[in-house]
Amino acid sequence: DGLQRLHLVVAATKYPRRLDGKFVELLQTVLCLPKCPEQVQVLCAAILREMSPCSELILSCEEVQDTKLLSLISSVLLAQGDKKAEVSAVGQRIVKVLEGRLPEGQSSRHLLPVLSNVISLSPVSLTEEQINVVSKKMVDWLRYASVQQGVAQPSGGFFSNPRARQPVPVTEVDGAIATDFFTVLSLGQHYTEDQWLNMQAFSMLRKWLLCYGGEGLSTPNSDDRSEMDGSVMSMVSTTSTSSHLLPPKERLREKAFEYCQRLIEQSNRRALKKADGELQKACLIEAVTIQDIICKQDSSYVYRTLSSLKILHGRISGDVTYARALLPIAQFFLNHSEMAAVDSDAIYKHLFTEIPAQLFHNPSLAFEFIQFCKDNSQLFTDTSSIFRQSFPNLFKFLAWNSPPLISEFVDLLPFLLDAGTAIEIFHLLLDLPCLTAALDIQLRSTSLPGSEKAACDPTVKPATCLEAFRHPLYKSMFQYLLRIEAAPEDSPESLIPLRQLLGSLASSPRVVQCAETVPVLLELFFSVVAEFADKPLINQLVLLMLQRSDQLYETPAFKDDVHRVLSSQLLTLCKLHPALIVELSKELLEFLGSISNIRNKEALFTHLVWAIGEYMSVSYDKRCTVEQINRFFEALEAMLFEITQLRPLASIPNYPPRVITVLMTTLTKLASRSQDLIPRVSLFLSKMRMFVQNPAVTSVYCEEDCEEILIRATELMNLLKMPSVAQFVFTPSVDVASTQFQRDVNDTLPFALRIVSRLLEGGAGFVPG
Repeated sequence: DGLQRLHLVVAATKYPRRLDGKFVELLQTVLCLPKCPEQVQVLCAAILREMSPCSELILSCEEVQDTKLLSLISSVLLAQGDKKAEVSAVGQRIVKVLEGRLPEGQSSRHLLPVLSNVISLSPVSLTEEQINVVSKKMVDWLRYASVQQGVAQPSGGFFSNPRARQPVPVTEVDGAIATDFFTVLSLGQHYTEDQWLNMQAFSMLRKWLLCYGGEGLSTPNSDDRSEMDGSVMSMVSTTSTSSHLLPPKERLREKAFEYCQRLIEQSNRRALKKADGELQKACLIEAVTIQDIICKQDSSYVYRTLSSLKILHGRISGDVTYARALLPIAQFFLNHSEMAAVDSDAIYKHLFTEIPAQLFHNPSLAFEFIQFCKDNSQLFTDTSSIFRQSFPNLFKFLAWNSPPLISEFVDLLPFLLDAGTAIEIFHLLLDLPCLTAALDIQLRSTSLPGSEKAACDPTVKPATCLEAFRHPLYKSMFQYLLRIEAAPEDSPESLIPLRQLLGSLASSPRVVQCAETVPVLLELFFSVVAEFADKPLINQLVLLMLQRSDQLYETPAFKDDVHRVLSSQLLTLCKLHPALIVELSKELLEFLGSISNIRNKEALFTHLVWAIGEYMSVSYDKRCTVEQINRFFEALEAMLFEITQLRPLASIPNYPPRVITVLMTTLTKLASRSQDLIPRVSLFLSKMRMFVQNPAVTSVYCEEDCEEILIRATELMNLLKMPSVAQFVFTPSVDVASTQFQRDVNDTLPFALRIVSRLLEGGAGFVPG
C-alpha cells in the first residue's frame, strides 16, 4: 500500500521529485530479490521509471536470467535515456536471451515488448548478425505456431474432467475449425506459449520491417525488373523447401506476406462477436500496410498483391464500417499502380467522393483521412485530378472537426489551390460555418423516423431548418453547399436565403469553433494565391471581396474577423497589381458611394480608400487619366462631406476618426496629381477646425480624436501650400519610392507632414534631415 501511494505521488505531479539515495538503492534491491512478490517488483520498477533519469541507478541486465525480471529491469534502464549506452546494452541482452534456450518455466513473450522499445529508441543498437537471429525467430513465431488450443490448468476440484483438458483445435471468428496456420484472428479459450509469441511478433512486424527489412535485397536492380519478369516471378510460388534457402530477411518477408494473405482471407468471415469483428478490421488495416512495405522492399511481391487487394476493395468498399481499411489500400495503389500499369482512379474516386460525405462526423477517421491526403498531397497532384476535384468533400472534415484538424489543413490547403480552384475555395472558406450548420441539419435529418421524412408542402414556408432541408425552395441550396465535387460553373449567390436560415445555429459551439478557424485559413489562402495569381484572377478576387463582404454568415464576431482579413489582403492584392484601381474603377466607385459600407465594413472601406490614394497614379498605370482622378475625388469628397456635415435637428453620426483622416489624406493625394482640385481640398480642410470644435461633435468624439483630425487637416493644408513638394511626398518617382523613406507609408507620411509643417511655421532651431 505504501508503494502504491508513493507511485501515485511521483506519477501524478508535473514537478520533479527526488527520493533519498538510500531509498532508491532499497527499491533496486527489492526489485532484484529472487523471491520478491511480483506485485511489489512491478511497483518498484514503476517508481524507478517515474523518477528517471536517476543518477543513483546501479541496475544492470547482464546477469539476469528470469525473463519477467529482465523485462522490468530493462524498462527502467530504457527510461534513463541513452547517456550510458543503456539502450544498446538492453538490446544486446534481450537478443542473447532470445537466441539461447530458456530454462523451464521462462517465457520469451515478456521480452518482445522490450525489444520493440529498443527498436523505437535506437534501431542501430542491433548488429546485422542479431537482426538475422531475430528475423529467423520471427519466421518461426509467425508461421509455425500450434493450431491446437492450450490446456487449461486443472482446478483440482471434484468435477475436474481429464477429457476436458485435452487440446482442441483453435477456431475462426465464425466458429469454424481453423484448418490453416495460426494467426491473431485464430480464436481459442487458452493460448499456448508459441501462440502468444505469434501475436506479439505480428504486433511488432511493421516496425521490424521498416527498420531492418529493406537492407540486403537479393538483387540491387530489383526495381528495374520488367513487368514480364515480375509477373513470371509472381507466378513461381516459393515452396517451404526453397524458402529455407533464402537469407533471413527475405525469408521473413515471404512468411510475413503469407501471414498477411491469410489475415485478408480470414477477414472475409462473418464474426460471431462484435469485438472479433473490430479485431478483423484492425488486422486487415495492418495486413495491407505490411504488404505495402514488403512490396516497397521487393517489387516481385507487387503482382502477387494487386489482384487480392482489388478483390478486397470490391468486397469492402460498400461497407462504411470498413472505411479506415480503404486508406491503406489506396496507399498501396498510389505506391505501386504506376509500376504495375494499373488504372486506380476508380479506387481514389470512391475514397474521395463517398467516405467524407458519409463519415465526416467520425473524428478518428477524419484525422487519418486528412493525414493520408497530407502525406500524399504531392503524389496526388502529380498523378490524379480527383484529389483537387474533391476538395468540397475534404472541407466537410474541417467544418465538423475544426480545432483538431486546423494544423493539418494548414499543410494541405496549398496543394488544393491553383488557378482553377482558387475562386471556389475562397467562397467555400467564407461559407465554412454555414457548411458546419448544414452538416448538422443533414445528420439530424437522417436520424429522423421515416414518418417525419415525408415531403414538405412547397406552398408553405418551412418553420425550422430541419423542414427546410427537405423543402423544395431550399433543397438545391443545401445540395450545392453539401456537394462532393468542385462546381466552378455554379454561383454561391443563391445561398443568401440559406445563410439567413442557418443563422439560427450561429451560437452552436461547433459552428462557433469552425468560424474561428476561417481567418487563419483565409490569410493562408491569400499568401498562397499571391504566388501564382495573374492579373485577371487578382481583379476577380478583389471584386469578390467587396461582394462577399455583404454575404457572410450572420455572426457579428465572424463578420468582423473576416472583414479584418479581407481589408489587409486587399492591400496585398493592390500592391501586386496596382493597375486594378483603374481597371475596376466602376465597381470601386460603386462600393465607395454607399455610406452603409462605412458603418458595416469600416476596415474594408478605409483600406480601399487608402489604396486609391496610393495607387491611383500615372506612375503605377499609364491609363490613369485626370478624368478618372477627378471621378474618384468627387466620390470621396461627397462621402467626406456626408459624414462631416452638421445638420440641424439631426443626430451626429459617430464615424471612426480614422475614416475621416484617411479620406482627407486620399483627397489631398488625388489633388496633388490634379492640381486644379487643390483649392477645393484646401477649403474643405480649413473647415475641419469648425467641425471638431462644434459642441455636437465634441459630445461624440473624445479630445484625442478631435485633436488627431485637426492635426492631420493642418498638416495636409500646409503641404498643399507647396504643390511640388506635395507631389513629391504623395507621388514619388520610382527611384524615390524604393527608398526607406517611402517604404512604409504608415510611418513616413506623418513624418513628411510634420517636416513640412515645421518648415512653414518656421520652427526655431529646426534643422531638416
